[in-house]
Amino acid sequence: MRKLLYCMLISLDGYVESLNGDISWSGPDDEVHAFINDLSRDIGGALYGRGLYENMSAYWPTADERPDAPQIEIDFARIWRNTPKYVFSKTLDKVDWNSTLVTGDLETEVNRLKQEGDGYLEVGGATLAHSMIRLGLVDEFRIFVHPLVLGRGKPFFPELDTSFRTTLLETRAFDSGMVYLRYGVQH
Repeated sequence: MRKLLYCMLISLDGYVESLNGDISWSGPDDEVHAFINDLSRDIGGALYGRGLYENMSAYWPTADERPDAPQIEIDFARIWRNTPKYVFSKTLDKVDWNSTLVTGDLETEVNRLKQEGDGYLEVGGATLAHSMIRLGLVDEFRIFVHPLVLGRGKPFFPELDTSFRTTLLETRAFDSGMVYLRYGVQH
């Protein structure tokens, strides 16, 4: 069975975006971006909500065609296009860019995807990830901690009725001061 991972860049105080939805502060430098690219090569499927799908598909499908595109972005654009994407939405009618629209029950659909294919699944976007965490579907957290305190915003973790334990699997510090933390969920 494939594992489901939740991976995001967060502020030191645990937010994925500022109070007004801004994420411009979270952009990785080349060292972190290259590391993310390498991790992304093993994704067997990316699970998106409507918002993240629309943001990603507005830029990455043709990012490598820009004449001034940095090599690191060219690399990620190609990885992104080749990665199967599953978009969970009740409001979209269609999706493109190697994507499948998923409208069924979240828990049922995620468990089905975990049984199919190769490579791990990665959920992107805090809103969708929060629902999956509450359902106990997330197997691993990959967190890039940015050395910035936002004070308020959208948190990486949702409020939960029950706690759960994790095991530290990997760490890495980057020259920028960002730290990568990888935790496995103890099911």
